[in-house]
Amino acid sequence: MSAYPKNHNPFADDEDEEGAADLGPRGGSGGLSEAQRRQQQLEQEVMRTADSAVKSSYRSISLISESEKIGTDTAEELVRQGEALKRTERMLDNMDQDLKTSERHINSIKSVWGGIVNYFKAKPETKPPPEEPVQYKPSSKLQDALAHSKMQEQNYQASHPNLRKLDTSGFGALGPETEYSSSQPDGAYSKNKHLRAAHEQLDNNLDEMSLGLARLKNLGLGMQTEIESQDVTLDSLINRVDGMDIKIQTTNKQLKKL
Repeated sequence: MSAYPKNHNPFADDEDEEGAADLGPRGGSGGLSEAQRRQQQLEQEVMRTADSAVKSSYRSISLISESEKIGTDTAEELVRQGEALKRTERMLDNMDQDLKTSERHINSIKSVWGGIVNYFKAKPETKPPPEEPVQYKPSSKLQDALAHSKMQEQNYQASHPNLRKLDTSGFGALGPETEYSSSQPDGAYSKNKHLRAAHEQLDNNLDEMSLGLARLKNLGLGMQTEIESQDVTLDSLINRVDGMDIKIQTTNKQLKKL
């Protein structure tokens, strides 16, 4: 007795077996062959690598900008230090002039005749009007580097707001519909619009990083020049202070002998 129902078609079994045989080599995974699955995995890995590189470049831009901000703050503090040194120089000039005046008075008092003459003919000395304070000017290298960095700081804040929180999925601001505008001929990435966009964004970020590093270098060179100039000023001030101290001690000795 047959196990099939009366309406069973025995040829249908053969068709089912043939269909199963056709699906066998593809493994039943979306109709993809082993080679196609491997290619898909490689493409996904390349996309992840490109995405990671773009995110890393954004972080590098942020770090360079923070370093440049620290550099500009340091440079401005260095300029204020130079201004303080300039004020100290003016104070020493005034002290030196006062000591010379005191020395003339002491010498005149030591002479009796000079004292009498000074008593009857002494006139109030008229001091020359104080000179207008000269505005301190740092080295030209530092001025130029500081100006460029301050200008770039404003541009950076406008073009990269909240960069640390920037969503770089889909390669930052590049949406899925971004077209590749490179002038290069179609190459290995001509069929993948997202990968082309990632490479273009990475190139732009690398250019921005290069410019930022160049500005940092100029800031460093400018500060080095300014520090060397201030070192010379400091040495001069130290020598003048030592000489002023000797003059003050001499004046005190003369006053004690009167």
